[in-house]
Amino acid sequence: MLPAYLSNPFAAVFGGGKPIDGGRTYKDGRRILGDGKTYRGLFSGIFCGFIAGCIEIWLSSRGFEIMGINMPVFGPDYKSALIVVLALASGALFGDMFKSFFKRRMGLKRGASLPLVDQLDFVVGAWVFTYLVAPEWFVSNFTHGIMLTVIIITPLLHLTTNIIGYLIGVKKEPW
Repeated sequence: MLPAYLSNPFAAVFGGGKPIDGGRTYKDGRRILGDGKTYRGLFSGIFCGFIAGCIEIWLSSRGFEIMGINMPVFGPDYKSALIVVLALASGALFGDMFKSFFKRRMGLKRGASLPLVDQLDFVVGAWVFTYLVAPEWFVSNFTHGIMLTVIIITPLLHLTTNIIGYLIGVKKEPW
């Protein structure tokens, strides 16, 4: 999950510039995504998440452990592992964009809080993309227990990192 967890904050850190929706509005008259979803954020977030996953692949191939826990194996070979890592990183950001689209439809402005949805959108996106490209790997690695753990822990991690981002001036809201 590290590629998914890291792509969002790095998109915020390195984002800015031209919005993905180009300032266009949907048929309801509201912005499609808003100014917070930019090409620079999308590509830098995916890149950083992908690099984090590549580092995990490299560490895993060398038997690296953290506190006795092996690094994850993202696939049976490097090509498969790279595809899974890319799916996790890109799925996270597309999940976030999907949520932004619906927040705009609900009339919520950029930065408006939508509890739990704001914290789990990227997880769902990462899971959907990963399942689509590697269903067998997904099912064997994301057991019900692991998925439940991710769903419980992620909102806490998300809130903590957002507060840190707010305190260092990267985010405008602490949620």
